[in-house]
Amino acid sequence: MTTDILWFSELGLKDLDRVGGKNASLGEMVQNLTSAGVRVPDGFATTAGAYRAFLAESGLDRRIVARMEGLDTDDVTALAAAGQEIRDMMRRTPFLPEFEAQIRAAYRELVDKHGGSAELSWAVRSSATAEDLPDASFAGQQETFLNIRGIDNILLAIKDVFASLYNDRAIAYRVHHNFEHAEVALSAGVQRMVRSDIGSSGVMFTMDTESGFQDAVFVTSSYGLGEAVVQGAVNPDEFYVYKPALRAGRPAILKRGLGEKALQMTYTASEEVGRTIDFVPVEHQLRNRFSITDADVETLARHALAIEAHYGRPMDIEWGKDGIDGGIYILQARPETVQSRRVAGRLSRFRLNESGRVLAEGRAIGQRIGAGRVRILTSVDQMADFTTGDVLVADMTDPDWEPIMKRASAIVTNRGGRTCHAAIIARELGIPAVVGTGNVTEALADGMEVTVSCAEGEAGFIYEGLLDFSLAETEVDTLPQAPVKVMMNVGTPEQAFTFAQLPNDGVGLARLEFIINRQIGIHPKALLNLEDQPAELAAAIHERIAAYDSPRDYYVKRLAEGVATIAAAFAPKPVIVRMSDFKSNEYANLLGGPAYEPHEENPMLGFRGASRYLNPSFRDCFDLECEALSFVRNEMGLTNVKLMIPFVRTLEEAGGVIGLLAENGLRRGENGLEVIMMCELPSNALLADEFLDHFDGFSIGSNDMTQLVLGLDRDSSIVSGGFDERNPAVKKILGMAIAACRARGKYVGICGQGPSDHADFAQWLVDEGIDSMSLNPDTVVDTWLRLAGTAAEVPAPL
Repeated sequence: MTTDILWFSELGLKDLDRVGGKNASLGEMVQNLTSAGVRVPDGFATTAGAYRAFLAESGLDRRIVARMEGLDTDDVTALAAAGQEIRDMMRRTPFLPEFEAQIRAAYRELVDKHGGSAELSWAVRSSATAEDLPDASFAGQQETFLNIRGIDNILLAIKDVFASLYNDRAIAYRVHHNFEHAEVALSAGVQRMVRSDIGSSGVMFTMDTESGFQDAVFVTSSYGLGEAVVQGAVNPDEFYVYKPALRAGRPAILKRGLGEKALQMTYTASEEVGRTIDFVPVEHQLRNRFSITDADVETLARHALAIEAHYGRPMDIEWGKDGIDGGIYILQARPETVQSRRVAGRLSRFRLNESGRVLAEGRAIGQRIGAGRVRILTSVDQMADFTTGDVLVADMTDPDWEPIMKRASAIVTNRGGRTCHAAIIARELGIPAVVGTGNVTEALADGMEVTVSCAEGEAGFIYEGLLDFSLAETEVDTLPQAPVKVMMNVGTPEQAFTFAQLPNDGVGLARLEFIINRQIGIHPKALLNLEDQPAELAAAIHERIAAYDSPRDYYVKRLAEGVATIAAAFAPKPVIVRMSDFKSNEYANLLGGPAYEPHEENPMLGFRGASRYLNPSFRDCFDLECEALSFVRNEMGLTNVKLMIPFVRTLEEAGGVIGLLAENGLRRGENGLEVIMMCELPSNALLADEFLDHFDGFSIGSNDMTQLVLGLDRDSSIVSGGFDERNPAVKKILGMAIAACRARGKYVGICGQGPSDHADFAQWLVDEGIDSMSLNPDTVVDTWLRLAGTAAEVPAPL
């Protein structure tokens, strides 16, 4: 007798044609990854052969072919009518008696294996034979039913799973990907439910979904069933985990992002298929906490590494944490289908060429820009009104809208994270999307013209009007050799993975104050003295730091996350991190800052840099910075991080700061630590040899140096016209610094904008023997090509 039921423990990837991609992959993990600690809930699958027999012996196959004849899937009204008619036909048709008997027997065996309780609930999942393929995910095309109880409801859910092969979106998806309808068959998987309804769940990728960076695991998590994350109904927590640190047994979390998590999907009391789950609000105090622990995150990432290693490719994985036994389970694993297909060696960068008023902001999906007229959709009935080139705006996307999503110039939603349905489809279609804006359906109006930009980092922006933008493509594999090392200035960790794809020799300047401003936003003194703050300010700070163990923990971890993300993105290349260089007026702009900062007539020349670190009033704040940097280097193992000290006025300050670093576990020369000095005051060049006794090299800050040599305020419109790094006095000072470093065999670079702005200045630096130029990312390729071209024109020595 031919069996129509196969247990997961019998299945593997070889069985894709028999049980579809999802069920074959579940079996593959049960058979091969259980010993690695990867837990997959038990279950069985119906076969594709059973599905085909169901259609053939009932005559459904011929009736479906007849109904699909001549269907135009771009006609959404006709598509909806055809899909509904076919699904109704399938639901009305009884299963073959032998097939139903096998399902009943397998279900009894499965229930008995898990204690025999009638209260046990099950997931009934769809698994198509053209699903979870390396070049087509078919994500979310067919239905999954959760919290199904009792054999009669199991049978109904399997019937609905079969019928969902002819959802409107599934029909359209097959047409657009050139799959014949009759070639695709369906298997239903019946799997034990993980009680994540009272725990947590989410999705993870074994690479960064936006940049394609492959040394990180990207994890999303929210309370309740994971379908809420997949649908885009919630803005989940997000985590990045650094693979090399994880493999080495070191702390490995690069970044933590707290999601709103306003809702969670949980069980209902109903047993009716389609009504067994619902959304409930999440308590406010839980929204402000992470939905899983750091230990959970690293456990998930280890599972992801094991799965990726077994499959030999980047993977997209769904997981659940059981709220009863505390276990973490893998529910699905499929190949990642977007970044892994990207053409290597070609860099495409969209650039916004003008600015406009920001109407809304959310999470950027992809790195493209799109523009068009707004079309706000609230139901599938409005699809016929959508025209090619419109910007699709919705609370969250409905999978049934996929036939029109491919016609959108951009997609924008109120809800959702980077692994939701809208994000997945937008990536596959190559369309910019901004998700989780919160209020875009209120901020925009039908018919207004907007520009949607995902080209500015993790944040995506919706601008008023049709703004000018451009696309530049570079073959980075064919760039000529530059005569110096070309490094980058990177101050925004959220763009580090993307910037690292540019040709580079590392990071010449990572500004700690940028990380403090963007990722912390609170004055360190206000955190260290939180109990002394006014009630209103204290409440605002408590709200912001609620997910962390203490105010100190918040500051140190957030700072470490920013530095570690940049360091990991560029590893093993050097990343020079400049300790904070806020001026007093800039520190005062942080939350709680005015109470701790002096008023200075000229902050540029005031309480900043080394003198601030050594002042007793700031010492405990500098200790926090050192603690974060020590954690990144000594605990996470990112020893490519070098430190840089800004605005060192005297030799006494130089020695004092080096001693202060050593007291905080950052001893120069220990564990390969190098400490660089910003060479930005005339005294630094005049006493270059003496300063080099304390430091491992110089990074020239040409902006401050030019300002101080020429005695002008570069921010004053009256005298700023005289600001020029090419002034002979400035060049003489810079030449002294470069010569001193070369004589001592020490590093010397420049991190100002002068080399990008002035080709003759860049060539002068090369001729003087500069080791590196650190540039803003948008000028790297052009400056690299110009430097390499100039070098090519110089005859090689005989």
